[in-house]
Amino acid sequence: MLARIVTIAAILVVLVAVPPLLDIGWQNAMTNMLIASLFAVAFNLLIGQAGLLSFGHAAFFGVGAFATLHLMVVIEDGGLAFPTPLLPLAGAAGGFVIGAFAGYFATMRSGVYFALVTLAIAELFHSLAPHWDGLFGGEAGLSSMRMPWGGLIYGSPLEVYYLALGWTVLSVFLLWAYTRTPFGRLTLALRDNEQRVRFMGYNAHSTKVIIFAVSAMFSGVAGALLAISNETANYTLFSTHVSAQVVLHTFVGGSTVFFGPVIGASVFTLFAFFVSDVTRSWLLYQGLIFVLVMLYAPHGIGGLVDAHRRHWSQLRWSELAPAYGLAALSGLALSGATIFLVETFEVLFSPEYAAARRRADGAWPPFELFGLDWQAFGILTWAVPVLLAAAGLLLLPHARRALRQAWDGVLERTEADRAGSVSPELAGAAER
Repeated sequence: MLARIVTIAAILVVLVAVPPLLDIGWQNAMTNMLIASLFAVAFNLLIGQAGLLSFGHAAFFGVGAFATLHLMVVIEDGGLAFPTPLLPLAGAAGGFVIGAFAGYFATMRSGVYFALVTLAIAELFHSLAPHWDGLFGGEAGLSSMRMPWGGLIYGSPLEVYYLALGWTVLSVFLLWAYTRTPFGRLTLALRDNEQRVRFMGYNAHSTKVIIFAVSAMFSGVAGALLAISNETANYTLFSTHVSAQVVLHTFVGGSTVFFGPVIGASVFTLFAFFVSDVTRSWLLYQGLIFVLVMLYAPHGIGGLVDAHRRHWSQLRWSELAPAYGLAALSGLALSGATIFLVETFEVLFSPEYAAARRRADGAWPPFELFGLDWQAFGILTWAVPVLLAAAGLLLLPHARRALRQAWDGVLERTEADRAGSVSPELAGAAER
């Protein structure tokens, strides 16, 4: 427990101290990272704690953003003196009210039917918003400026970042505290066995409505932070892309670990920040990462970190390091082959290359990739990805075998330690 507190404190110190040393682009990226993290943790209250998979959580994220912008417009027009740091309360209220209403109907069903109802709710907002100018500003959306308050003008990205940091830390702490309450335990029981919860006398439907509303409320806070950061919002916030993004963040980070979604959201936000300027295929790479994580680490990155933490005393790095090294080599070779092929096809099918072919009277001119010139039908152009893929596929079975053997040893030592610690207690009980 002490190690966990120290780790969280160290991360908070970094989050507070480092941003002033970064440029504006980095500060904006870190603000987006905080917003995505809060949204993912709020979403994980449904899927990770209650076992309810929502495909339409963008609805409550967008409602929070628009509710905040309406309040910002009123403040800007001089109709209300409201502290700027408390603007996310409007998003929380909007998310809670709409979440309670939508959740009442959505939680009447479970499983795939629940997911489809939530998807329909988000699509309803997405279809309605462009045509409802008074509430959502039509296709252009709503815009408003952050107003000064308490000596701060909120004009710089750094001030917005600290506002987002404060609300994210507070909201994540409240969600963590929620999981420690009796109602939070009831949420877990609902996920594990809803029938038993009903048998114990609880109203399962009312419980799910409350959980849904709480999750929507904190999603609304995340949407409010986005509205404050961008000072604008339009109907695209209700799109399926936003709903899919939070699902992707949560599962890649690990829905079974409380801070797993934070890891997933942070990794993918920074991935987009770095890679989106380098290649137009960055969304494809995100999808591939998601598929690979689901195939080889279904509990996500957070699950891997948690497994190492729980078995730390039984880990033998002399056994694990070669296995991890082999897996890293295999992954690098396969990643290199995939990236080479994707980028090559992107160049060959691009409008720029088609124009170059027209200038060359239909011939296939050489193209530049990774700082080198390549021939479209050159042997080396296709030999490089084929050799990389072959090397990666050759190493993959050995890496999997080595990882399995190393972790079998870890689990055997854990069982042996557990048996050794229980036996004296049993012996004492037998004597008594």
